[in-house]
Amino acid sequence: MERLVDSYGRVARKLRLSVTDRCNFRCSFCMPREPRWLPRSEVLTVEEMARVVRILASMGVTQVRLTGGEPLVWQGLERLIEIVSAIDGIEDISMTTNGFYLKDKAVRLKALGLRGVTVSLHSLKPDRFEEIVGVRNVFERVLEGIRAAKASSLRVKINCVVVRGCNEDELEDFAELARRSGLTVKFIEFMPFDGERLWSPEKVVSGREIVERLSEKYALREKPRASGSTTRYYGFADGSPGEVGVVTSVTEPFCSDCDRVRLKPDGKLVPCLFSPDEYDLKPLLRSGATDSELARLIKEAFYNKFKGVEELLKHHKIPQHIRPMHTIGG
Repeated sequence: MERLVDSYGRVARKLRLSVTDRCNFRCSFCMPREPRWLPRSEVLTVEEMARVVRILASMGVTQVRLTGGEPLVWQGLERLIEIVSAIDGIEDISMTTNGFYLKDKAVRLKALGLRGVTVSLHSLKPDRFEEIVGVRNVFERVLEGIRAAKASSLRVKINCVVVRGCNEDELEDFAELARRSGLTVKFIEFMPFDGERLWSPEKVVSGREIVERLSEKYALREKPRASGSTTRYYGFADGSPGEVGVVTSVTEPFCSDCDRVRLKPDGKLVPCLFSPDEYDLKPLLRSGATDSELARLIKEAFYNKFKGVEELLKHHKIPQHIRPMHTIGG
């Protein structure tokens, strides 16, 4: 099939596949206080998700990142990884997780074909972390999950959403974790996808500010940015193996070479995270449509992909709320 290209010439190479909207944590910048889960009948089956991945792979998508909600609470995850890892054209499967169940599943997931995990860790202070995620007595278990993932030879990265007035005082602590452990720590600007609609520009700690802060303590060396990457990475000049990165979705977006497309657990294709546009594949998936018919809808949807948040910022239009993050997984 033809490659998946939008009207601005951007080519899709990566799929963010949200397998469930459910989660065992309650992070305020991700979901509402009392979330309403999708009925299970509305969530795509393993076979339906795999079919969409297979079609996207035939159109040039090579990387799949599994997200949620929390993907490890979804019973079909292992089977999906096993199927997707065997799809011709898929070169890499990774997952974003809160890490709670990782300790028990890392070895098995690696054996099935998973190659990397990114664990959400928004504080290194146990009490603060548990206040952020809304669950008690989980901090140490998340750390055990990170250690288990490293021991199983999965690529391991850490995501830290930085919110002013909450955890920006821990930037140096996270950088030190990266420097000493060899891990990659990614600092993510607070985005307007919070479930409780508490986002405001004043709460955003910019990537520029983060790098400036860290540069006061560490000599950092910026690494070349790969085409389509969401992250600018920095190594330590002293040769330490770890690295830090900044994801500047709000202040310095990277829309011009975006190569991502997203699929929500209910079958809605989302070409751009910052656009409300969604295209429902489920009716076709469940009505006997051919792969060619599905591919046609996917192609049309992606062709109409929004230019990006860069366009909004040019006109001083900062989005206030688009959808809760737990429904799409970032």
